[in-house]
Amino acid sequence: MARRKSEEPESISGGWINTFADLMNLLLCFFVLLFSMSTVDADKYEQLVTSLSERVDIFDGGGKAVGEGAFISSGTSQKISMEQYFNEFENSGKDPDREDDTSEMSEEEKYKKKMAEEQEERTRALYEEVTQETEKKNIEHMVNVNMDEQYQFVQISLNGAILFASGSDTINKSALGILSKVGDILKIYDSHMIKIEGHTDKIPISGGTFPNNMWLSTARATRVFEYFKDEKGLDPKTMEATGRSKYDPVADNETEEGRAKNRRVEIKIYTDK
Repeated sequence: MARRKSEEPESISGGWINTFADLMNLLLCFFVLLFSMSTVDADKYEQLVTSLSERVDIFDGGGKAVGEGAFISSGTSQKISMEQYFNEFENSGKDPDREDDTSEMSEEEKYKKKMAEEQEERTRALYEEVTQETEKKNIEHMVNVNMDEQYQFVQISLNGAILFASGSDTINKSALGILSKVGDILKIYDSHMIKIEGHTDKIPISGGTFPNNMWLSTARATRVFEYFKDEKGLDPKTMEATGRSKYDPVADNETEEGRAKNRRVEIKIYTDK
């Protein structure tokens, strides 16, 4: 019996190749999108986008196989602007940990942030001005100029031993020159709130005019207040005198050097008028 000839395989058309190539290209783009929306290193991501933008092409006939779309043009070969396409996804979800990102903030939070930045800027400018004024008057080595950590005021600190004798609220004559120059600086900022604070160490007062350090620190602040008002013409409506006694030390009260630093008068010039 004669054998039947084996059937010859049907010829395979090459029309599926374009469809398959477009499918692979779309899958690549899909995974790149997933990758771009994950948390990645910014530099590496930029390198990836640039590399894809320069190298990924659309095959001829893509428009016929898949149809018109964001990546497919009508039967032409073109570069995909990957970076431009991914920017929509990248900018739609910024990292909330970035300092300059305000996309997740409410309007109230944005306003507060803006006000805080402006407050800091004004305080820094005030600090620079006061520092320059002390240098002009050659008292930069006799006073300490500091800036508040919350950017509310700039502070001029004077050593209490220079201003007053031990246990006294009478201003030393030798200190009047320094105090006069400080008053001239304060005159520039007379429209600002100015607070004068007296500070002591923790050693209790024994005898004398004042019963304790709170009375002494308040009296010293008041003396400086009156000097600026009477001798330098500062507006008393924008000044305030308070005593803080031993309660705000800037150094260790257990050493003589630390106690000397704690005996001081602080003059705070507030940024806001």
